[in-house]
Amino acid sequence: MSVSALLLSDSRFPAGGHAHSGGVEPAVTAGGVSDLGSLELFLRGRLRTAGLVAAGLAAAACARAGTAQWDALDAEADARTPSPAQRSASRRQGRALLRAAGVAWPDDDGLAGLAASGAAAARAAFAGPASDAVAASARSGDGRAEYRGGPHHAVVLGAAAAAAGCDPAEAARIAAYQSVAGAAGAAVRLLALDPMLATAVLARLTGDVDLIAERAAAAADGLLEELPCPSAPALDLLAEAHVRAEVRLFES
Repeated sequence: MSVSALLLSDSRFPAGGHAHSGGVEPAVTAGGVSDLGSLELFLRGRLRTAGLVAAGLAAAACARAGTAQWDALDAEADARTPSPAQRSASRRQGRALLRAAGVAWPDDDGLAGLAASGAAAARAAFAGPASDAVAASARSGDGRAEYRGGPHHAVVLGAAAAAAGCDPAEAARIAAYQSVAGAAGAAVRLLALDPMLATAVLARLTGDVDLIAERAAAAADGLLEELPCPSAPALDLLAEAHVRAEVRLFES
């Protein structure tokens, strides 16, 4: 993996990931994740569902960074994210990542095009005579209007990977790894787990991360509608419960 790919996968890259638990916080609240064993089961399920979706979208975005198919990619991400709360979280993370990537690679045409496309989509969603109807039809789980102010995180990740000189396989691997690494870090904070042992859990997942990334990368050049789309109803329900919670440490 290239140094640029390592930069994108580094938790110190200022992309806002520290504010999101990937569903771990509501899972902890519900009692589904309580120790290292249940955390590992949760991460394996997340990797094979949400992780595969993100990896597929990131690989496709990386492969198409020069073709400006941002609207189509964003629509595919929307279609694979049935939870309004998760869509909002994905777009908030995408906006933060796009800002950081724009500073890191300021001359990249793909990132500039994605930023312009995202801004135009946000204006169109809540402008003009149809704005009230659009807002009413796009509500998050707590009744607030669904956030539409940025492109989806996986799409931005693919564009940023291309700007950094990565190939689609590297983009997929970064996305797959991030889908479990961030959640594991959140679990350490929420459950006061031994960070050494939590890292050991991630180490046991490396083979699965590689397999998911390979599957995602294999679909990168195909039809967008044929990108991986496994469902994760439990994660969707957890996200909707979390957005209604009166007290929470993480945004998602």
